[in-house]
Amino acid sequence: MATDLKDYREEKPRFLLRLLWRVINATIFRLLLGVRLHVIRNALLCLFGAKVPYHAMIYPSCKIYAPWNLEVGKYTTIGPQTELYNKDYIRIGSNVVISQGSFLCTASHDISNLLLPLRTDPIVVNDRAWVAADSFIGQGVVIGEGAVVGARSAVFKSVDPWTVAGGNPAQFIKKRILKS
Repeated sequence: MATDLKDYREEKPRFLLRLLWRVINATIFRLLLGVRLHVIRNALLCLFGAKVPYHAMIYPSCKIYAPWNLEVGKYTTIGPQTELYNKDYIRIGSNVVISQGSFLCTASHDISNLLLPLRTDPIVVNDRAWVAADSFIGQGVVIGEGAVVGARSAVFKSVDPWTVAGGNPAQFIKKRILKS
């Protein structure tokens, strides 16, 4: 098996745009502190192609790889120190909470090939879901409507609607039943 990673090449689409966004995300975006300035942060994201409504709250310490691959619904909060590594599309529904320190990752490498080529799949977090603190959501995962992902979970498979999942790897814990 004479494969050498010196032959590995990864496509870098929108390199200059990504570079410009990275500078803005690390400086201006982070300096727009507070709840009231969320509108300016959202406008910056939209300027770079994100679909983010006025009523979404994205914390200034959130690190976003490619805003043009991001869609966020109304009244959604993406908490402090979160990271959205969205080489592929991430769609986050309405009334969702992505808690502090969570990492959503749409990319990995194909381990069936010695060159380990990049592969990506979108992530979808449906309405009224909660991804609790320090969780990892892997590529291709769909978090169902109303689902809860427990703190520090590592999610590699989709989570059914109105369920609670947790652990590493995340597993079904129970149905989520709301009290009226």
